[in-house]
Amino acid sequence: MEGKMDIDRNNIEDAAKQLKNVDGKIDEGLYSRQLYVLGHEAMQRMSSSNVLIVGMRGLGVEIAKNIALAGVKSLSLFDTRPIVISDLASQFFLHPADVGKPRAETTAPRVAELNPYTPIKVHQGQSLTSDLSQLDQYQCVVLTDTPLKDQLVVADYCHKKNIYLIITDTFGLFGNIFTDFGTNFTCGDPTGENPLNGIVADIDSGGLVSALDETRHGLEDGDFVTFSEVEGLEKLNDPKVPRKITVKGPYTFSIGDVSDLGQYKRGGLYQQVKMPKIIDFQPLSEQLKNPELMMSDFAKFDRPQQLHIGFQALHKFAEQHNGELPRPHSDSDALELLKIAQELAGSGEDKVELDEKVIRELSYQARGDLCPIQAFFGGLAAQEALKSVSGKFHPIKQWLYFDSLESLPTSVKRSEELCKPSGSRYDGQIAVFGREFQQKLEDSKIFLVGAGAIGCEMLKNYAMTGLATGKGQITVTDMDQIERSNLNRQFLFRPNDVGQLKSDCASKAVQAMNPDLNGKITSLKDRVGADTEHVFNEDFWEGMDIVVNALDNVDARTYVDRRCVFFRKPLLDSGTLGTKANSQVVLPNLTESYSSSQDPPEQSFPMCTLKSFPNRIEHTIAWAKDLFHTYFVGPAEVCNMYLTQPNYIDSALKQAGSEKQTLETLKDFLVSDKPESFDDCIQWGRTQFEKQYHNAIAQLLYNFPKDSTTSTGQPFWSGPKRAPDPLRFDAENPTHFGFVESAANLHAFNYKISNKGITHEHFHSVLDNMIVPDFKPDPGVKIQADEKEPDPNANSASAGEDELQDLISSLPSPKSVGDFRLEPVEFEKDDDTNYHIDFITAASNLRAENYKIALADRHKTKFIAGKIIPAIATTTALVTGLVVLELYKIIDGKTDIEQYKNGFVNIALPFFGFSEPIASPKGKYAGPDGDVTIDKLWDRFEVENVTLKEFLADFEKKGLNVMMISSGVSLLYASFYPPAKLKDRLPLKLSELVEKISGKPIPDHQRNVIFEITAEDSTEEDVEVPYVMVKLGKK
Repeated sequence: MEGKMDIDRNNIEDAAKQLKNVDGKIDEGLYSRQLYVLGHEAMQRMSSSNVLIVGMRGLGVEIAKNIALAGVKSLSLFDTRPIVISDLASQFFLHPADVGKPRAETTAPRVAELNPYTPIKVHQGQSLTSDLSQLDQYQCVVLTDTPLKDQLVVADYCHKKNIYLIITDTFGLFGNIFTDFGTNFTCGDPTGENPLNGIVADIDSGGLVSALDETRHGLEDGDFVTFSEVEGLEKLNDPKVPRKITVKGPYTFSIGDVSDLGQYKRGGLYQQVKMPKIIDFQPLSEQLKNPELMMSDFAKFDRPQQLHIGFQALHKFAEQHNGELPRPHSDSDALELLKIAQELAGSGEDKVELDEKVIRELSYQARGDLCPIQAFFGGLAAQEALKSVSGKFHPIKQWLYFDSLESLPTSVKRSEELCKPSGSRYDGQIAVFGREFQQKLEDSKIFLVGAGAIGCEMLKNYAMTGLATGKGQITVTDMDQIERSNLNRQFLFRPNDVGQLKSDCASKAVQAMNPDLNGKITSLKDRVGADTEHVFNEDFWEGMDIVVNALDNVDARTYVDRRCVFFRKPLLDSGTLGTKANSQVVLPNLTESYSSSQDPPEQSFPMCTLKSFPNRIEHTIAWAKDLFHTYFVGPAEVCNMYLTQPNYIDSALKQAGSEKQTLETLKDFLVSDKPESFDDCIQWGRTQFEKQYHNAIAQLLYNFPKDSTTSTGQPFWSGPKRAPDPLRFDAENPTHFGFVESAANLHAFNYKISNKGITHEHFHSVLDNMIVPDFKPDPGVKIQADEKEPDPNANSASAGEDELQDLISSLPSPKSVGDFRLEPVEFEKDDDTNYHIDFITAASNLRAENYKIALADRHKTKFIAGKIIPAIATTTALVTGLVVLELYKIIDGKTDIEQYKNGFVNIALPFFGFSEPIASPKGKYAGPDGDVTIDKLWDRFEVENVTLKEFLADFEKKGLNVMMISSGVSLLYASFYPPAKLKDRLPLKLSELVEKISGKPIPDHQRNVIFEITAEDSTEEDVEVPYVMVKLGKK
C-alpha cells in the first residue's frame, strides 16, 4: 500500500534560490535562437561568469569560439608558447605569418571579433601553476594541451576553491574530457525539455490521477507535478507544493493517498515542475584511480577503460621524453608506450585488459591534430563549461572517451616515412593518415548545400583539412542573406556582413583561413530545387564526388537526397535542434537514403478547438497567427487580384462555396473599411478588439451559457472546454493597447498610409472619442460544439444570386481606382519594428485572458508562431565534427557498411548513440536464367532512346513483360490498349512518345527521361522493379 503523498523538499528550495541570483539584460536580437535552448535565467547566469581556457591550439580555440559566441562576462586565454606551423592543422584563427608569436596574445583579438558582449583577455604570467591564487578570479577553468602533473595541481586547487574544472585532450582520432564541478553542484534543469502538462479526468482517493481522453502524460517515476483548478480537492491547488509521482501507466500516475483532502468533483490541470538535482564530483586525483566513465559508443564497451590507461601512459611517456609525445607511426615509440600502459593497467585495483592494436594506434597518432575531433570535443567542452556556470543541463560525470578508428584509411599506405612532419600546415593530419591520403583529400570535389550554421562549421573543417586544395573543388550554394540573429552561431560572419550573401561571405572567410583554398571555392546563390535543374544539371552532379547537406528544412534535404540517389552520389546529412543533433551517411548501393524514413508530422489542432474552445497557449497563438493572415495578408492579395486580373469575379466565383465570403472581403477592404487616414486605422483596430474579444465571446456564451449541460447531463463547460469571459477594453492595459497599436499600424501598411508622427497620446485621443456600439447576441448564429459533429455553418457561405449581385454592384470597378493596390504583409519574425510578432502576441494573450489560460511573453510567442528552430553553436560544431569523420571514410572509398556510423547526440543529457547505417532494401524477380536480385533504392534500368517496340522487346529478353509505362502524369503504354492505339506509338522513339503524349517538348538541358513501369516476371507474377532512365544524349 502507498504511503501519504511524497513532498520532497530536501534542500531543493535552497538549490532553486541559488539558481536565481541573476540580474542584467540580454540582447534578444543577437541571442534569439540560443535563448530558445538555454532560457533567459541560464544566459543571465552565464553573463555574470568569468571563464579561463588554457591552451590555444586547435582544441582550445574551438572551445574559445563556442564560449565567446554563447556569451559570458569575460573569457580569458592562456598559452605563452610560440606558434608553430603545425598549429595551423586545426587552429583556424592563425596564419602562416603568425609563426613564432605567442599563441594566446595572437588569438585573443580574433576571438574578440565574434561577440561584442564577451570581453576577451589574456591571462598573465609565464606559468599556470606558479601563482594558483590567480585562478580565484574565474568561475570555470578549462585545460587543454596541459601536462598531467600540471592538471593535477590545478585540479586539486580548483576542487578546494569550488572553481569548476574541465580537462580535455585529443590525440589524432582519440579524445577525452573530464569534469569536476565540486561537491553539491546544483543542476537546475537536467534535460532542457519543456515541462509537461495536461488536463485531469479523475483523481481517486488513493491518489491515482487519470489524464483526460486517454492522453499520454509522458511523465517518469520521480517527476514532480503541481495542480490547479481541481474542484473537490482544493488543497491540491498549491503551486508551491510540487508532488512526487509514480507512473502507473501511459495515461495514469499516482501522487499517493489524498483521502484526507476531500473528494474529487471535476476539473483540474497538472503541470510538471523541473526540480534541481544535486551532484557530487570527485577530484581528478581520485578519479584517475577509480574513474566514473560515460559511454560514447556502446559498440566499444571496453574501450573507455583502455583509453583511460592509454592517455595516462601518453602523459608519462611525454614526462620521460622532455615533453615530447611518441613520433608518428614510430614502432619503437609504440612499443615503449605499450610497456608503460601495461604497467599502469596492472597496478590499479581493477586490472584492465589492453588491446595492443588500440594502444599502438594511440602512439602512432599521439601528435595528430585533426579539426573534426577538435570540433567534437570543442563543442562538448564548451557546453560543459556553460553547464557549470549556468546550471542548465546535466554535466558529463566525470569522464568521456571517444575515438573514430574506423576513419583510418585502408586504401593507402601509412608508415613512419609517410607520416613524418615536413613543415606543412597539414602535418597534424598527415601524422594520422599519411601523405597519400592527404593527396586524396586535396583532390576531392565537394558540393556543400547551405552556408548557415552547419555550413560555416563544415567550411572551417574543409579549410583546416586541406580539402579540395589540390585538383579538387568546393561548390557552396545558399540563397539567404546574413541576418543579425545568425551572428550568434554562424561564426564566419561579422556585423558588417549583415545583408550580404551567406555563400559569398563564408567562402571569402575560409579562403582567408587557408590561402591554399584561393580559387578552389565556387559560391552560388541558387536554391537547390526543381526550379534550378538548369543550373544544377547532369554535368554539375556528375562532376561531384560527395554531396554534403547543411540545410535546416526537410523539403530541401529530401530533394537533395533524391538527386543524390538519382546520380548515385554519396550524401552526408546532418541536423540540429537545440542540444540534439544527428548525422546520417547515404552511400550508393549500400545504405538507405535520407528519404527512406520520415519524422512524425507537425502537431495540428482541431479547427473547432481553435475557433471556440482553446485550453492551451499554443491554441491561442495558432488562432492569432491565423487572424494575422485573415486581417493583413489574405484580403490584400484578394483585392489585388480583383484589381489586376480581367474577369476575376467571373473566374473566382465559379469556385463554389466561397463566393459570398470573397465578395464580402472585397467590399470590406475596398469600400466599408477602407481607411482614408491613420485615425481610421486606429478606429478599425479598436473595432476588431471589440469584435474578437467581447462580441464573439458574448455570442459563444449566449449559445452555450456557463450552466449548459450536454445530452448526457454532464456540464458542457468541463474537461478541455474552458468557459470564457468577454473582455472590456481598457486603453491603459498594455495588452489591450498593444493589440490596437499593432493592428492599426499593419492595417495602415496594407493601405500605404504613413504612421509618421503618430504618438501614444494621439492613439488615446482617437480611442477616447470613439463610440463603440453595444452588442446583442444573434439567435440565428450556430456554433460547432465538437469536432466530431458536422459543422452547422458548412453551407452558410452560399448565397442567392440577388445577394451576390448586390455585393458585386457595391464594389468599385478596377478602372475607377487607377493604380491603387494594397500591400500584403509578408510575415517576418525577426524584425522587432514591424509589429508582426507584437500583433500575434497581443492577439494571443487577449484570447488567453478570455479563457483564463496562462499568458506567453513575446519571446515564447515568437518561438511558437515563427516555428523557430532553437540552435546553439556547441551542438553545431560537434555534429559537423562527426560528419567530417565520415567524410574521411567516403574519400578512402570504404565499402563495408559496418565501418560507417550514423550519430545521435543530445548534449543536454548527455547522450551519445552510434549505429551503422541501415542497408538499402533489396528485392528479386524471376529472370530467364534464374532469380535476379535488385536494390530497390539504387538500381535502375538504363536504356538508349530506342523505339517503344524495341523497348518492350528488350525487357522481354530480361524476363519482364511490361504491362504499363508512365512518365510523370502521362500514361505512355498499357498492355490493354487496343492495337489501333498502339499502332502509332510502337514505332516512335521514346523521347518522341513522351513529347507526343504530354504535349510538351523535353527541355534542352534535360539529358534523360524517367519512366515508371509495371511488369510481370517469367512466372507471370507482378513484381516491383526499378524505374527506367532513358538516355537522350547531349543536345
